[in-house]
Amino acid sequence: MKRSDTAVIQFQHWCQSRPAEAPALPPPVLAWIEQQLAQVPADQGLDREQSLVQTLSILDELGGDRDTLIAAAIYGLATAPPEAEWAKGSVESLILGQAEAEKVWSIYDQRSASAGTEGLRRLLLSIVRDVRVVLILLARQLVRMRDAGSLPEDERRRLAQLTADIHSPLANRLGIWQVKWELEDLAFRHLHPDTYKRIAKLLDERRIDREQYIESFKQRLREALKEANLKADVAGRPKHIYSIYKKMQRKNVPFSELYDIRAVRVMVNDIASCYSALGVVHGLWTPVAKEFDDYIAHPKGNNYRSLHTAVLGPEGKTVEIQIRTHEMHAQAELGVAAHWRYKEGGHADAEFQRKIAWMRQLLDNNASDEEALAAELNAELVEDRVYALTPQGQVIDLPNGGTVLDFAYHVHTEVGHRCRGAKVNGRIVPLTYAVKSGERVEILTGKVSEPRRDWLLPHNGFLQSSRARDKVRAWFRRLDFERNLAEGKELLERELKRLGLHQSDLGSILAPLRFQRLEDLYVAVALGDVGPTQVARALHEPKAEAPAKPAHTLAKPPKPATGFTIEGVGNLLTQMAQCCQPVAGDPIVGYLTVGRGVSIHREQCSNFEHLASQHPERVLPVEWGGKAGQSFRVDLRIHAFDRKWLLKDITNIIGTSNAHILSLDSHVDDQSGNAELRMAVKVSDYDQLGSLLSSLSAVPGVSGVERAR
Repeated sequence: MKRSDTAVIQFQHWCQSRPAEAPALPPPVLAWIEQQLAQVPADQGLDREQSLVQTLSILDELGGDRDTLIAAAIYGLATAPPEAEWAKGSVESLILGQAEAEKVWSIYDQRSASAGTEGLRRLLLSIVRDVRVVLILLARQLVRMRDAGSLPEDERRRLAQLTADIHSPLANRLGIWQVKWELEDLAFRHLHPDTYKRIAKLLDERRIDREQYIESFKQRLREALKEANLKADVAGRPKHIYSIYKKMQRKNVPFSELYDIRAVRVMVNDIASCYSALGVVHGLWTPVAKEFDDYIAHPKGNNYRSLHTAVLGPEGKTVEIQIRTHEMHAQAELGVAAHWRYKEGGHADAEFQRKIAWMRQLLDNNASDEEALAAELNAELVEDRVYALTPQGQVIDLPNGGTVLDFAYHVHTEVGHRCRGAKVNGRIVPLTYAVKSGERVEILTGKVSEPRRDWLLPHNGFLQSSRARDKVRAWFRRLDFERNLAEGKELLERELKRLGLHQSDLGSILAPLRFQRLEDLYVAVALGDVGPTQVARALHEPKAEAPAKPAHTLAKPPKPATGFTIEGVGNLLTQMAQCCQPVAGDPIVGYLTVGRGVSIHREQCSNFEHLASQHPERVLPVEWGGKAGQSFRVDLRIHAFDRKWLLKDITNIIGTSNAHILSLDSHVDDQSGNAELRMAVKVSDYDQLGSLLSSLSAVPGVSGVERAR
């Protein structure tokens, strides 16, 4: 009989022996799989085709849905998916996910000594868009490990090391302990065969005596639980050689002193019964000190929940006992797979129920937006991080939104200081480019360290990581005082001019910002300890002490409907000065005109200063009133490099800031390509204006934004 015939027969037997609750595969899918299996060359052994049945059987045990089984079959049998309708949609996405995972295996093979396997595991979780892809990968790897004994020694050890580094920790992260334990034991068997055989031999010795002891222990526990009116299943717990080895190493004890050589598991219906059963156990036998863990109240990171205790049983022998609900057991054995396999019931917490609901929606064939659901699920299973690669294959862990400049500083401080540019997957990108998981980043460096101070300004978008910003600050702190002073002053004056505050008295805010001298403020700005935005806000805060009022003035009238309070007088006509266009929050003064009431100016307005010098008696103290729903016209000047969609990007920013455009005029210099836009916008207050200016400054191509008056 040809091997291809054997493969078809094995597949047909698998189809007939599947559990009743397993998802049915459509007849066209079954026919296509049999056709592919029939083409297996006669000289091939257990390869991708022959291992298919074992892979599908494992996925059945993990509760894999129809699309998961189909995607595993297609990727294992064909170089390209069939054109049939049943191979489209979710199936196509799962096939693509398996192909993307191959990137991690190639990185693993080519990685340098410094490349961390934890980063590779996180990278794998990050680049696959659907957690079902990981289940297929684990199932396929388990099949390979079960047959690894037939491979040459070098190949067998490489496969075992890959399993130990990537697959078993990945199964642990997703809580699929049923797969985790077997992968760990198989990898340990091939990496440390002598130690594995020694522990296995110790387990085999006096096996009959130990099994008889456990059977007697279980019977006594069942009777006690029944007397306490607790419905429970009591069973022995399988022994995992790798876990025994790790415990011997961790506790530095010989095999004979391990507690979980004799182990029992108790499963009940609800959480309350878990603690009741624990009371029964401790009432029967003396608990071992420091061997109790409550993973129900404090679950492990992969959501594993159970009560662990150890007691001195009959004959003074130690027995480890695990107590959990049936739902917890399904979660412990199948991890994320249990979310769609386990039926409704129990009293799990709301967060866990939400995860179950999301997973079920993701796997529902009728789900309308599977990509959005997958993105939400990925956020639950993986930290909000980005995992990118150096050219040597080292994985760099960045915060979500991290830029290539963040990447440079995470590689090494000096790489960040000398960074002049970057390539992502071979393409030049700006330093503000946000890195995505799986991308390969190459940092272009200069010969000397020259960080820029504008890297520290948040609205410029160069750095998202506080760790990287701290490194830039530390570099500037090492510079001499005079250079920091000059550069800090230049930076602050430039930003305040952009905000229309360059004529403000900075001495008035030294005390609120806790500085003794103006020079100290400049140095703090240069080092990034204080931002220009903080200085601008401090300039707008009301002063701690108001000047004393003259004895002859009247009491301050109630805040009028105009939105201003004019000290000493009331019921005066007011108007906004068009020369400086103050907005709510700007420091303002009033000037009493002839026949037009009080004109409201910004304190730094040059026109006001000229009028006040000629008629100081007409100057009136004014402050903002409490009128709601006001809006103010502000003229802006924007300098930018002309490009496609520039105007669209600018108007989108204004729209999303809830500001309104009143007028717009633009001029482009054909020779230089520089553009100047003049626009009038309507804003509600200074805070909205400041936010709008910062957002416009961050638009690609914009070199400067300022108030035009």
